[in-house]
Amino acid sequence: MATYVDVVNNVLTRLREPVVTSVQDTTYAKLIGLFVNDAKREVEDAYDWNALGATVTLTTVSGTYNYTLTDSKTRFRTIDVLNDSSNFRMQYATTRWMNEQFLLVEPVQGTPYYYNFNGVSNDGDTQVDVFPIPNGAYTVRFNLTIPQDDLSSNTTKLLVPSHLVEQLAYSKAIAERGEDAGVSSAEAYSIYLNSLANAIAIEANHYDEKVEWMAS
Repeated sequence: MATYVDVVNNVLTRLREPVVTSVQDTTYAKLIGLFVNDAKREVEDAYDWNALGATVTLTTVSGTYNYTLTDSKTRFRTIDVLNDSSNFRMQYATTRWMNEQFLLVEPVQGTPYYYNFNGVSNDGDTQVDVFPIPNGAYTVRFNLTIPQDDLSSNTTKLLVPSHLVEQLAYSKAIAERGEDAGVSSAEAYSIYLNSLANAIAIEANHYDEKVEWMAS
């Protein structure tokens, strides 16, 4: 896996600029670092990359229905939610329906079957309501795709494919400083899109459920 400074240096090399030992060494390297993080977020949002898969586990407490998904932040995507104690897949419920169960009727206690994301903690992590209100300790597993935090340390390793981040950051850098004797920003972006499509096709081929198509 490429580190933050590796990716920045690869972009600098494409731009025919001197490489650095730290992203903080020069003003221009810092700018490229910003483009790298912008590109990283776009690549992360483009697909449910296996490298970003994580499981957040919570254990319910009797009478408590709201929980914090530790380290989930707010940009995650849900793969599935399992009540591991009762061995079934939990179902998503709308905010309106959940409010009706909590506020308009006598709340029911039992085995949690439904979930709804509701609020953000002081640490910036997503909170979730479960229903029925737990009547005991249940293990609930949230299988998520969680984007990586913005890169800041030189040695932090990039999780998504580094060549995609480099190509997109390069196109952003060309657009920022104007065209030169090299590749145009439009050409660089087109190369990135083609590489992105190829990378997604290769990874999707590893998982049968990601290549199944159903008629609407």
